[in-house]
Amino acid sequence: MTSRTSLCGRLTLACLVIASPAAHADITVFTSPATFLAAVTAPGVDTFSDFSTTTVTSSPIARAAGPYTYSASSGTGFFGAGTVANPALSTNSDFDAITFFNLSGGASAIGGNFFGTDLQGNFVASAVILTATDTLGAISTQTFVATPTSFIGFVSTGGIATLVFSTTMPGNFVFPAVDNLTIAMAQAAPIPEPQTWSLLFAGLAVIGFFARKSRPR
Repeated sequence: MTSRTSLCGRLTLACLVIASPAAHADITVFTSPATFLAAVTAPGVDTFSDFSTTTVTSSPIARAAGPYTYSASSGTGFFGAGTVANPALSTNSDFDAITFFNLSGGASAIGGNFFGTDLQGNFVASAVILTATDTLGAISTQTFVATPTSFIGFVSTGGIATLVFSTTMPGNFVFPAVDNLTIAMAQAAPIPEPQTWSLLFAGLAVIGFFARKSRPR
């Protein structure tokens, strides 16, 4: 049997669910810079314009993308792909992956141009794998055949913990490379729609009605 007290309790819980955004882990994937930038605020970009294309850079490295700092690691170090005029971050071994971590300021979005290169740092058509993990435990893995301008971005409801990037062809002289790494904050959660507030107020009105009915005469 359902009492007025239990009914009011259920209605109160329902109203709280309506009024409170869900606190679950979620990562949204974007495949164009425009849609990614529309979903974030205060983006910072690392173009790797100072990265060496002639010598090995030891791992890990500490870098900055605008106002954000971050770290990156790779098994045997890093090497600049592309040209001196336009370098990209790449690995020293085709067996290695690049892991991005320690994003500052609780950054909740990361993206960039991800692709494969050959031993000379030139573009190679190949499939690449990216796995983003956020601080709430959500994981998103994306595998795709990259082009020189392939963009992918991850926006999380929590902070970005790690992003791991590799090719699907280790040992075949295809090296993972990234350019224009972008770090940002996710846009604030939207204000509830008017119909959501209407549901909330209707629920509160029902609670008030039953509360009055249950008072002793």
